[in-house]
Amino acid sequence: PMYLFLGNLSCLETCYTSTILPRLLAGVLTGDRTISVEGCITQLAVFGFLATTECCLLAVMSYDRYLAICKPLHYGTLMNGQLCLQLEAGSWINGFLSCTILVCLMSESIFCDPNEMDHFFCELTSMLKLSCSDTSQITPIIYTFSFLDLVLPFLLTLTSYVCVISIILRIPLPPAGRQKAFSTSC
Repeated sequence: PMYLFLGNLSCLETCYTSTILPRLLAGVLTGDRTISVEGCITQLAVFGFLATTECCLLAVMSYDRYLAICKPLHYGTLMNGQLCLQLEAGSWINGFLSCTILVCLMSESIFCDPNEMDHFFCELTSMLKLSCSDTSQITPIIYTFSFLDLVLPFLLTLTSYVCVISIILRIPLPPAGRQKAFSTSC
């Protein structure tokens, strides 16, 4: 399972560079560092999808490590192939749905002139500042999705690693054995 998740993570990282780097290189080579609103929304959609998926995938990977270290005898039955695929697919689906909702809300906004941003990378706050529409309804939704997509996976990851560290510290091992256990958990 770990290699399946690592493969997904490496795919995500490759796509990250494919999302931002072309616009950055075009800006460096041509000197034109602006990006249209449509291009910005597209970049925001792809980058947000990948970022949200990565947060979920990192939480899934920490859960995998938790099971492998804290429940080693049950690991094979708990982390079976079906659960791995469900966790993997759930990460991708969550990233897609969350980002699609936010991008649909942003695309309904009206943007003031000029319709270009002096950035090579689009971020949501810059787009909200450029909007002429009332963003008071979008802002709480953005904060809610940010909490669900960033804070919850972070808390799950933190909790699983606190459990892993506490289990390793309770095992009566010589220092070399404890060092090996810590290197396997990360």
